[in-house]
Order: sequence, then structure tokens, then C-alpha cells
Amino acid sequence: MNDTLPTAEALRAALAALLDGLPPTKAAQAVDRLIASYRGTTPTDAPILRDRSDVVAYAAYRMPATFEAVRSCLDALREAAPEWVPATHTDIGGGTGAASWAVAGAWDGPRTTVLDWSEPALALGRELAGASGLPGLRAATWERARIGASPAPEPTDLVTVSYVLKELTPKDRAVVVDAAAAAGQAVVVVEPGTPDGYDRVIEARSRLIAAGMSIAAPCPHDAACPIERGTDWCHFSARVSRSSLHRQVKGGSLSHEDEKFSYVVATRFPTEPARARVVRRPQIRKGQVLLELCTRDEGMERATVTKRHGTLYRAARDTAWGDAWPPPGSDQSCLLEA
Repeated sequence: MNDTLPTAEALRAALAALLDGLPPTKAAQAVDRLIASYRGTTPTDAPILRDRSDVVAYAAYRMPATFEAVRSCLDALREAAPEWVPATHTDIGGGTGAASWAVAGAWDGPRTTVLDWSEPALALGRELAGASGLPGLRAATWERARIGASPAPEPTDLVTVSYVLKELTPKDRAVVVDAAAAAGQAVVVVEPGTPDGYDRVIEARSRLIAAGMSIAAPCPHDAACPIERGTDWCHFSARVSRSSLHRQVKGGSLSHEDEKFSYVVATRFPTEPARARVVRRPQIRKGQVLLELCTRDEGMERATVTKRHGTLYRAARDTAWGDAWPPPGSDQSCLLEA
């Protein structure tokens, strides 16, 4: 099993080499246009990434954040199925390959195929993968395909669909999710951590369950989401380190940013989902920690963990938004206090 830290460092190095000599102002201008496109409505037959300047800007602006979001989702899958190792991986709408970098950091050796409708994105993905030094990425196959209209992918162990569904019409979103469910033993769908991103994830979740798959993460169950639609949404956060050029392109000064995302992981093999999932940032107060949880049997609950819980209290202080709760082997019932 790989360590994602060296993979993240390799990605930053590959991006730095790619962007060397590119004026940050030029990249920033391309980024502004891409942001406008992503916030608008894009027809299925019009890929957003049209030429090399677009994909270079996209790589600088989005790849580190997409990588960290997908990495977090894969961590949840690995926790639910620690013995499972995919031999093959298909990245639908993979663009420049951020999700494939995350897969290469999670497991040794999956044979990856990246499908995307933008040839400039695929070309840049090949270039970055070739510079990665990671055997799995360097051996990846990059294929042009019209997402939502091309034939379903070949059977594979793992399918990732990250930050793709917003670009598609509702009909094509359904086609893509159904194709992923038909092809994969495990499917990971990731969308922005916004109300509409959450809605697309929930729609995908329903289709994956209808296709006979079971939910491995983040939900601790296959039942309906207990969050009332329109009042709140389920999303998580991943910390993203920024290089100096990354900060210039994004117009920021901080050394990091937090990427908000919604996701679902479904499988056709047995897993051990979390007994509960922390769905908000824990609130640490004097002598206690408040955890907002989505639970297996009780829906949304608040766990109040106090000093009298001993090791659990110390664990709660170290628990992060998105983590499984409680730690393995502990008793959850004593933690749900009014």
C-alpha cells in the first residue's frame, strides 16, 4: 500500500515543472474564465477544457484540491474494506488525472484507464503521469470518450467519478452513474461540497443502491439520508497545501486552503461501514467535545464526550470532521447524551 504524502509531493513537483515559465497572470485569467464556466450551465457536448492553456490553468487551480478530496474518500473506502485491493481502476471524466493520482497513492499497482472527452486534458494528464515517477500512473491508459454517450466502460474493480456530474445533463448523469455501477466492484462519486453538489451525490447514491450496491462511506447505512433536503446538506473538508505558484494563480496568501466536497462510496463486496460518521467540525469546549453524527440506527445525533469517558475523550479531541466514530472496539451507546 502506498503512502499518499509522497504522491502529493510528486503531484506538486510535476505541476511546478509544468507551470515553470508560465506567467501567473495569464494562468489567473484562464482560471477566471474556467470558474465562470463551472458556475454556469455546460451542455454535454461542450467540454470546458478546450486547449492547453485551459488545462494548464485547470491543473494549477484544481488538481491539488481534487486530489485531496478523492484521497479522503479513498481513505474511507480503505477503512471500510482494509483487505480489499483493486487491480484495475477506471476514472470516468478523469481529465488531467487528479483522481488517478489519489488511487496511485492509496494502493500499489492498479491498472488505470482515464476516460475524458477533452484531448488536451488527456494529453496533459499523460505528461504529468509520465513525470510522476509512479509506475502505476506512468502505465495508465488515456482514452478519449464522450462522457454520458460512449459505451459503458469495461468491467473493473474501482470506478471514480470526481467533479464530473455537474458538467452533464440530468439524463447523462444517470447514464454515467448506471454505467459506473455496472462496471465497477466499487464506485466513488465526488462532487463539490455545495447544496447542489450534495443533491447530485444523493441522486447518485440512490441509483447505486438501486443497481444492487451497498454504501460503504460516508453513510453508516443504506437507508435514506436523514438530512431533510433543502434545510442542510452533507459535506466534508480536506486540507490542501498551496505552493507559491498555486497561491499566485488562486490570488491567495495562505499556505493552505480547505476543499469542501460531498461524496459516496458504494461496493458489491462486503464492507464494514462506520458505526457513525462525524458530519460537522467537532466543537471542543472545556471538559467536553460535541460531535454531530450520522448514525447507523438513530439518524442524526449529537454525542457529548466528556472527561469521564477517559480514553474516548482524548480520542474525541483528536477526531476530525468526516472521521468514523467511535474508535474500534468502543461502546457508542454511552456517548449519546442530551
